[in-house]
Formats: sequence, structure tokens, C-alpha cells
Amino acid sequence: MSVEFDPIPRLVEELQLPVQGVAATVALLAEGNTVPFIARYRKEATGGLDEVQIRAIEERRAYALELEERRQTILSSIEEQGKLTEELGKKIRACMSKAELEDLYLPYKPKRRTRATIARERGLEPLAERILAQPEDGDPFVEAKAFVNAEKGVEDDAAALSGARDIVAEVVAEVAEVRAHVRQVFAENGELVVERVESATQSPTKFEQYYEFAERVQDIPSHRYLAIRRGENEGVLRARIAADPEPICGWIASKMAIRASSPFASQLNEAVLDSFRRLLAPTVETDVRGELKLRSDKAAVDVFADNLRNLLLAAPLGTKSVIGIDPGLRTGCKCAAVDATGKFLDTTTLYISRGERAAQQAADDFVVFVRKYDPAAIAVGNGTGGREAEAWVRDLLRAHGLDIVVVPVNESGASIYSASDVAREEFPDLDLTIRGAISIARRLQDPLAELVKIDPKSIGVGQYQHDVYQALLQRKLGEVIESCVNHVGVVLNTASASLLTYVAGITKSVAKKIVVHREENGAFATRKQLLDVSGLGPRAFEQAAGFLRIPDGDNPLDGSAVHPERYELVERMCSDLKAEIGEVVGDAALASQIEIDRYVDDAVGLPTLRDIVLELKKPGRDPRATFEPPRFRDDVHSMEDLKAGMALEGVVTNVTAFGAFVDIGVHQDGLVHVSQLADRFVKDPAEVAKVGDKIQVRVLDVDLERKRISLSARSESPSNQASKPSNKANAGNRAGEGDDRLRQSQKGGHQPTKFANNPFAALRGK
Repeated sequence: MSVEFDPIPRLVEELQLPVQGVAATVALLAEGNTVPFIARYRKEATGGLDEVQIRAIEERRAYALELEERRQTILSSIEEQGKLTEELGKKIRACMSKAELEDLYLPYKPKRRTRATIARERGLEPLAERILAQPEDGDPFVEAKAFVNAEKGVEDDAAALSGARDIVAEVVAEVAEVRAHVRQVFAENGELVVERVESATQSPTKFEQYYEFAERVQDIPSHRYLAIRRGENEGVLRARIAADPEPICGWIASKMAIRASSPFASQLNEAVLDSFRRLLAPTVETDVRGELKLRSDKAAVDVFADNLRNLLLAAPLGTKSVIGIDPGLRTGCKCAAVDATGKFLDTTTLYISRGERAAQQAADDFVVFVRKYDPAAIAVGNGTGGREAEAWVRDLLRAHGLDIVVVPVNESGASIYSASDVAREEFPDLDLTIRGAISIARRLQDPLAELVKIDPKSIGVGQYQHDVYQALLQRKLGEVIESCVNHVGVVLNTASASLLTYVAGITKSVAKKIVVHREENGAFATRKQLLDVSGLGPRAFEQAAGFLRIPDGDNPLDGSAVHPERYELVERMCSDLKAEIGEVVGDAALASQIEIDRYVDDAVGLPTLRDIVLELKKPGRDPRATFEPPRFRDDVHSMEDLKAGMALEGVVTNVTAFGAFVDIGVHQDGLVHVSQLADRFVKDPAEVAKVGDKIQVRVLDVDLERKRISLSARSESPSNQASKPSNKANAGNRAGEGDDRLRQSQKGGHQPTKFANNPFAALRGK
């Protein structure tokens, strides 16, 4: 790679960020600093860029470096061929995208044997050059006779002209400007035409609405395209991009300067059509569909990432003892008691559905269990039997005068955790169901600390997560978890290895070593003791220390987000106040007396000083909301209990591009379509709904056979009633096939074009 390459000007232009901030961020990233560390503790250097902006710089910098590396490879390749001209070099160096770069390289790229290659081997290139030159004199059929050679496979003048046109077609297809134009037309004006595969199963499928479907490539939303892709992969659908070839070929003909007066004009016209049909259209369609897939993947991944962030940052119950219940009808309800730190204490099993005697025994046992461990709350998994178990527990507690809050907890992924290596390492001697009950209890205490142990794809807040590019999904979700963990901070002496892995600067192996060191040597008394952990050096300590908390440590600052590199500064502040550090930390009134302007210097600016004072006022504060349990209706336990018009409170469990799914306590989430999310027009459901939100909804329709519940969050005013779409159109499922906007597009202005069945019909006979 060229050592002179500087990505900063390009990043500044693309991201519209200050030069100084971009340059500082690039330098900090190159030094190995993590994004959370840069965003939190290097605000002066970056000009206060946030995590989103820093990650954008990181991503675009990586792309720019890859582009430059490819550019240098291409330049070297063309130069080795002796074909690098000054003009071509300028064009290659000016490329801003990989597609543009590859278009320029295509004519010089080593290729497999093609029809044009064979024609050249047969000596037909001079005839092809005559066609391209468009002379005013001569006769192509007469000139073609000179190239007839049976030994080389050129049987007659028609074969000679055919081979020459193959060469011309390839030349046309390899013109960078032509490929760029065709790609643009396919992307901006092309239609994705979808039809049912005739040999597919005759039974109903979830792809029925796509059997005769067309929509502009530019307009199709991500969830719709991913649904079509899934239908293709399952052999039910066939899709292609249709574009009007007549104007495209007309544009190419004008670029090739076809002159009607030339006797070779018809040969060049025929070669252009062949080039479009055989070479350009298939490859460009592949390119455009690849870009459409990438665009859809990014949109789906962004939806997943937003949902995951909101789920991880859900309000925690906090450091309070909890009993977790993993409901089970046949095998019994597994109960697990954990203390305020999440430590497992004891377990029992309740058989509440095996008859009156077993239910009475379960009641007696559970009351004893509750009184023994005195929990602040009881967490009940929301799986099969969850609502029944929840109601049973509430009635039992009420009957015995026990004032303990009962909270339904989303148990998605709990079974995945129970059978995981992480769970086996934590609880090698416990049954899977007991591990699940422990996880449910801990999820209530601290959703973030428990959910990081599970593959985020198993948590159930994604949209087509198995259809998107997995490397992109994995990277994005990893970034979200890292961001959330460092935003909240981690209590060093209670954190699991899974949680520590996401702390800035700490690798998976170092996280395990921290836990082992803690088990062998006891709790950490100071942050500095982290340097005693094998494999954790000064660099990792610098990145991680500010995000690790020791609430009751030897140094009061170790329980805050103040970085150890600023301890000396805080000591000076306290000295100026004539107070001890322990007196200032947590005393908002005293901390407010610090005159931060006095401490500004070349190393520390006002942003860092403000952060320090804020931490001194509320050390180690949790940025998450205060916990409030959801309130489900006591008379609603299953879908059969639901009636149209019924009003309920629910919890948003997933937000997609077409609406929000809401848990209303019946084991099946209902869909609030985007058109029903608010009284006003909503383009993006994420504008008004987030995972974890508690919202009031009304039942529109219940489809017991298909297990679909249609809900509305709109008011019942007459004007709103009049604008509702049909209930049936609103009934959807998690995959998005119930999106009524899709049905509208089929009925409205997205009919297949006249070129859908034969995209070259317009040029037939020309």
C-alpha cells in the first residue's frame, strides 16, 4: 500500500465532521485505543465526538484502507501488463468506490476463456475493429469472407461476423462508463419482479403475497426484500430485476457513436444488444441485487441493534434478592433463590397442575421457601404455563399476607443459556431447568449482566437475523453490547467473565483470568490490583479501569467513572476545598463548589472536568431508568381470553420495520402495525416504540388458527377509526408477511412492467 495515502480528507468529506476531530480519532484508533475509551476519556482530542461518530470513522477508515490497497494492486497489475497510461492512472486514483474501481480494471483483469477470447484466437479482432470504427465505406459481409478459415472454426462469412460481434460485445461490456450507467438504471429505475416457482408446493405458504409481485428496486424496504430472498432460498419464489432495454441500448449506441450511414451500423447495433442481454444485464443485476441485499442487511441489523440496545439497557431491579421461577406444566415449576449479588442459594420444584393434593403441597412448600429467603421480588418466566404460574403465585402470596412484587420476565434464550458452556462452568452440578430459573431471577436483577451470556441472536429481538450477512450482524451486535456494558459500568468484584469480556480493553482470556484471580485472592480492594492479573498490562488497564467499579474499595474514586489517570487532579481539587476525597465523593453540594476553570490545562479541558464533577456528585450512577413492573390483566391468560376492543397494558418485545410486537401476557406477542402505532403518521416504528416500553393497546383482531393478534395503540376517536386499515390486513407475524403496505403495493402502482416476462421484447425486430 502507498505510504503516502491519507484517508482523513476523504473521511471528513464523507462524514461531514471536523478535520481535527477526525484526525485525532484516526490517530487514537491506530494506537489501539477502544471506541468507548476514546468517546469517554479523550473528548478534548476528538472535540467531543460521540460513539456513533467514532465508529463511523472507524468503519469508513477501514473501507478507505481496503480501497487503497485494492487500488495499488490494480495499478501494479496494469503496469506489469505495460498498459498503464497517464489518463487511466488518473481515473483509477480518483475512484471513490470499489465498484467504480473494478469497472476500470475489468478490461485488464485476467479472465477465463470467453466467446470473445475464442474469436480473437480465430483471428477475428481486425474485423471487430472495423465494426467498432464504423467506416463510411466497405461491406461487412464482403470483408468477412477474408476471415473464413475452416481449420480455425470459421466456416463462412456469417460465422466470421458472429465472432467479431462477440469481441465487440465484450469491449462494450467492459467500458467502465457503460457499466456504471447500466448499473445506475437498474438501481434507480429497475423493478424487482417476483413470481411463484411452478414446481413449488401447492399448499399455502407464508410467501403467497409475493406470487405476483413487483416493486421498484429503489423503493423496496429491507424486510420485504429479505422475505423475498428467503422465499427464493426455500424454492418457493423466483425473482429478477426488469429494466427497459430500449433506452439503455439507445444510450450505449450513442456512446459508441453508431452512425446510421455506416454499412457496419447494423453489426454494431446487434453487438450492443447482445452485450446488454448476455453480458451487462446478468452481471449488473447480480451487482445491484448484491447492493440491495447489503442495504437490506444493514437496515435489518440496525433494527436488531436498536432493539438489543434498549433490551440491554432495560431498568434493573438492582441488588435485591429474587426468586426465579421457570414454569413447567408436566415437569413442575423450577424455583431458584439468589441473593442480592445474584449468588445461587437454593432450589425447589412446585407441581401446581397435578391435582388438588399436589397443588396444596406445592403451596405449603413455596410459602416456606419464600419466608426462608425473603425475596424482594419473584420473577416468573413468560413461557408456557407462565401466566398460570404467575396468577397462582400472586393468589398464594395474597392469601398469606406476603407483600412481594411478582414480575413476568421474558425468558427468550434462557434455554440456550442453560445448555451453554457458560452455564455448565457456573453450575456444573445443576439441572438445565434450575439454571434457567437462576437466569430468569438474574435477568430481573440486572438484564445487562445476564443477557451478555447469551448469543444475542437467541434473544428474539431481531428481524430476519438468520438471513443477513452473519459477519456484519456479529460485529454490529458486539459493538452494541460493548457500548452498553461500558455505558453502564461493571462492578469488578461480582461481574462474570462473560460481562468482563465486553469491557473496553479486556479480551475473553483476560476476563477469565480476572475471575480466577478474584476467586484465588479474594475481592479486589483497588483498581490498581488489576495489574496483578496475569496478561493484563498497562495498556489494557488504561482502556478498562474507568469502566470497572469497586463500590466499597479502599479508594472512594474506584467506585466512580473517574479514570485513575485523573486521581491526582481530583486530589488537588479536594485539597483546594480543604476536604478529604471521601468527603467530596457523593456530596453534591461540596462537589458543586469546585471551580473547574481553574484546572484547565493542555492535558485536561472543560468536557473532562465537567464529567469528573458530575461523577463526584453521583459516583458510579446507573444511567438506566427506575424499575417498574408491567401490569397485565388478571382476567387474560391466553389468546382465547382476548376479545376485539379489549384494552390492555403490554410491553414492547420487538420493533421491526413494519411495526412493533407487544407482550400482553398470553404467550403470543401481538403486532401493532406501523399504521396503528400512533394517531399521527409514523414512517419508522422506532420513532415511537422501543423494546421494553410499556404501552396501552387495544385488541383489533385475534386469529386463533394462525396464532396472530392484531393490536392498536391509537385512540378510538371517530377520525382515527375511519382511517384504520382492515384488521385482517393488520394481522401479521414476526417475519413481516402481514405488512399491509405490501398488499397495497400489489393493488396499487407496483404492477409488473411490460418487460417483466420478456425484457428484450421492445428491441425485437430491430
